[in-house]
Amino acid sequence: MKKQLSLLIGAAALISALPAYAETNWGSRAGSSVDLSSAPATRTRQNVNYSKYQTRSSAATYQRQDGKNIYYTQPASRSEMYKQYASGNSQTVRTSRAETVRTELKRKYYLAHPFYQPLQGKFGSITDLSYTNSSYNFKLNNMVTSPVDFSFLEGSKAKWEATELSIKEDFSFGITDKIALVGMLRYDSNKYKFNWDYDNSTDKQDDNGLNMFGFGAQFRVIDTADWIGELAAYFEHQKDIANDYVLELKAGYKVSRSTIYGLARLWYIDIDGDAYGNGLEVKDTDPRAMFIAYDIDDKAMYIEGGLGVFSVLDEDWTLNVEGIFGHYDWHNQFSIKGEIGWQPNDWFALTAYARASLYDSADGKNLDFFWNQLSMTGTGYDTNLKQAGKASIDDYKEMTVGVRAMFQF
Repeated sequence: MKKQLSLLIGAAALISALPAYAETNWGSRAGSSVDLSSAPATRTRQNVNYSKYQTRSSAATYQRQDGKNIYYTQPASRSEMYKQYASGNSQTVRTSRAETVRTELKRKYYLAHPFYQPLQGKFGSITDLSYTNSSYNFKLNNMVTSPVDFSFLEGSKAKWEATELSIKEDFSFGITDKIALVGMLRYDSNKYKFNWDYDNSTDKQDDNGLNMFGFGAQFRVIDTADWIGELAAYFEHQKDIANDYVLELKAGYKVSRSTIYGLARLWYIDIDGDAYGNGLEVKDTDPRAMFIAYDIDDKAMYIEGGLGVFSVLDEDWTLNVEGIFGHYDWHNQFSIKGEIGWQPNDWFALTAYARASLYDSADGKNLDFFWNQLSMTGTGYDTNLKQAGKASIDDYKEMTVGVRAMFQF
């Protein structure tokens, strides 16, 4: 009996980060049932950071003339988005018997800067390899007794765990110095588990594939010695999940070797089907499906706002720290991300980053729990999930680590 129960209990809600929404969208609403006839396996949507392919440093040329102090001069239009690095790579020119000195410093193009985009006729490439782990506990409650009696599951506990290894390619091209086009692809490998407390059993499922493509445009609206700003719009197709329409605005102020910036993002998400959430579908000798619905709807809106700082630590080293607060339709989340970069020349950079959610309002949410199994229907396994009760979420955790390889040519 314990083994049978371990196969019946289930479902989980996986909260993504940045942009953080549920990945399995099963079916249409019909009373207390959700149609799964065209449902795919669940996927964890990765923190697709919509700014991963966007940024370059700030502006200005340092000069020393006739022994005066170094000062900023307005750069030429083609170089406005770069920040001069005031160390090394300099040439000292003696210009008079009094040995008046003029110092000219090498310009540095920081590919990891959050405002990077290629100039006219240039190409940019960012390859992002990342690993994400998400988990939380849940408890089943308020189980229904009709038309199927699920009361025997009342109080059952489990842990949901999802891991994703993904590789994402962002490719951009500069139409002008201020406008760039972007294309993107992502392949991911996902593993999902339900670990049941009462008998230490595990239900699991894998899902792999080329699951996302998209395109967009970036427009640099301002770039002076002190200010930089960018407006961008993107479209993403999540295979068998949703179409995303994204609008992003960023503005930064340049201080010495740093750019302090704010950002805002808005998503409109057109979901496949009339419900979205997370779950499993197990196809073996005793087929079953489990699903926790984040919401019973065919659309969602996400809003993010945040602050960040990008700093040049050394001629070849940079640091970017970013804090984001987001409202993701059914829950709120605060996350922080840090990224350190190494750029030995103008055309290549390598970075390593980590991101973690520090707060998420998903804890304590009581979400709809759907379930179906051959042995319980009486008429055989079908694709209609039965609303069985509620699942209370607790102790949500999420973290991502990754590396990015960046090229400009």
